[in-house]
Order: sequence, then structure tokens, then C-alpha cells
Amino acid sequence: MGSTDNNPLQQKIETAIGQYVEPHLESTLADCGAIKAVTVTGDTADVKIELPFPCARYGEVLAGELQKIIETEAGVAGAQVSVSHAVTAHSVQRGVTRMDNIKNIIAVASGKGGVGKSTTSVNLALALASEGARVGMLDADIYGPSQPRMMGLSGQPDSPDGKTLEPMENYGVQTMSIGFLVEEDSPMIWRGPMVTQALEQMLTQTHWRDLDYLVIDLPPGTGDTQLTLAQKVPVSGAVIVTTPQDIALLDARKGLKMFEKVDVPILGIVENMSLHVCSQCGKEEHIFGEGGGKSLAAEAGINLLGSLPLELDIRLQADSGKPTVVANPDGRTAEIYREIARRTAARLSQQAKDYSASFPKIVIQNT
Repeated sequence: MGSTDNNPLQQKIETAIGQYVEPHLESTLADCGAIKAVTVTGDTADVKIELPFPCARYGEVLAGELQKIIETEAGVAGAQVSVSHAVTAHSVQRGVTRMDNIKNIIAVASGKGGVGKSTTSVNLALALASEGARVGMLDADIYGPSQPRMMGLSGQPDSPDGKTLEPMENYGVQTMSIGFLVEEDSPMIWRGPMVTQALEQMLTQTHWRDLDYLVIDLPPGTGDTQLTLAQKVPVSGAVIVTTPQDIALLDARKGLKMFEKVDVPILGIVENMSLHVCSQCGKEEHIFGEGGGKSLAAEAGINLLGSLPLELDIRLQADSGKPTVVANPDGRTAEIYREIARRTAARLSQQAKDYSASFPKIVIQNT
């Protein structure tokens, strides 16, 4: 906390809000250093909170909660609470250098196909952007790129210098995909080395503009693309998408172990298609099983970031190029995606930070 004023009312406010446990960080505001300033003037107070994850929408909710605490526990009716965020860069795998224009890369993976990984990836990216982050999306599925359609984008990216590509952009998210460079119905008949080279080129030769997060939508499995990403791409954390189905959970374990072996932190698990509510009778059914994601998270000692329903609208909205977070931003499912995004970013904020940008660069000159 930046202030050194010993005003008793200030101390009372700091004590009251300092004990508040922020649910995404699972830590008190005092312990996570989120209280940046408490200024008391007469019987009014101005409180500034700074969280380490994007919180543009959630910040209003938190400010309201803290105002109630200040009123009831500190007896200050005129308190003004403002909540902001600051995203920092975090460490990556040993031997891999972080990219200067991207603070954090989040890989979204699944052990098998058909679990809704791409839909989860695009809504995760859009949710982070809706909370105020600068976000990019890299579609790493060379054989089956889906992000151009989901992001409502078409055409080819510009290349002003003939060497780098400008990312396509919609809904405030910078996007790159092999789907922008080939016809939609053209098959990619490439061997592994060509695929991995294409992934590296799309990552390093795209002119990403000062991103807080780059979300990489990986193809399913643990093959060449995943290995390239794990060994050469500076990843700060990974998210595993699964369904409650036993066979999906079995493959999700393989994805978990792959990232563990290359020292990429697992930020958590997203359980997709966890519950279906019949549109006719309202009956709830666990079509793919129940509680699988929660049990896998407990088994692996990581967090369940959230559970998503099996809904027709999620598929229709993604197919139409307007995913749920932007199609129905005030709906319950969009809020689940935003909650998953906040938890993902909060978990990442608790990883080791990268301080390399703070160190001076030594240049040797002949004089």
C-alpha cells in the first residue's frame, strides 16, 4: 500500500478492505498488494484498488462490494472506490525467450477433438478483451483452421513490408490463422516439418501490437504442433479443455502430462458440455457424464476454471462469426466464459514474473 498517512480512519478502512478475500486470486487484498491508495479527506475517502488481471466489468462489482464493507465496518458513507488492473509478463519455459510485444502466451489444448476447444479458445480471448485486456488469437490448427469463421473474418492479411503480416482484427481481438492464406475448402496436405514451420512463422512474423495475452488455439492431440509449441514458443501457461466423458478425460490427462514435462504451468481445466437443459421440457441431463472435470482437476492438483453447458446457441453463434461473449454479452453463458477468463488470468498472475524488460541492455561500443 503506497500511503504512509497514519489517519485512524484511513487505517480502519485499510484493515476492513484488506481482509476481503478476492475470489479469483483466493487471497486477501492486503496479501496480494492490491490496495494502492487510501486517501481520507474529512469524513470521505478515496480508495484505489489494482488487480493483476483484467477486470473492466468485474471491477464495478468489486467496487460495490468494497463500498459496502467500508460503510458497514469503517462507518464511512462517502467512500469512492475505483478498481483498475495491470497485467505483467510472466516467465516461460527454460531456454525460450519471451517475445517483446507479447506479455503472456496462453495455450488452449485438448487431448482429443470434438470437445469444443476452439469455441472455448475464441470465447476466452473475447472474454479477456471484454475485461479490458489487449488480446490476440493465433489459430495453430493448420489442418483444420476454424478461427476465421468464428471471428467473423475473411480476406487476406496485409503485408506492408513483404516480410511481416498484419493481424486481422474483429471484436477488438488481433487474429492470425493459416485460414486467411488459403481457400476455406482447400486441404492442407503438409507433413509435420512444414506444419511446425508455418506455426513458427505465423507467431514470429505477425506484427502483434502490444498484447497482454496471446491465446493459441492448438489442434487436438500431443503431436508435432504441440511439441513445437512446448519447446520453442514462449508459453506462460496452458488451459486444458475436456468434457466429462471418460474417454475425453483419458486424453486430457495426456495433455496435462505433456505440458508438465516441458515445464509449462497448467492454469486449469475447462469442462465443456457438462450439462444439457432440454429446450422443450427443461429437464437437466448430464449427457457426457458428471463431475469428470472436477475429479481430474482434483487428481492433478490444479483448478477447475469453470463448467460450460451443452447449448445449441453456443454452436450457432460461433458458426455465424459472432461467438457467445459478443452475441449475448449479458447472458449467463457469456458470464461463465468471462469468469473462466478472469480465473485463468488470475492464476497466471500468481506464476513467476519475467523481469527481463526491467534490466538494462549492455551495448559495447568502440570509442
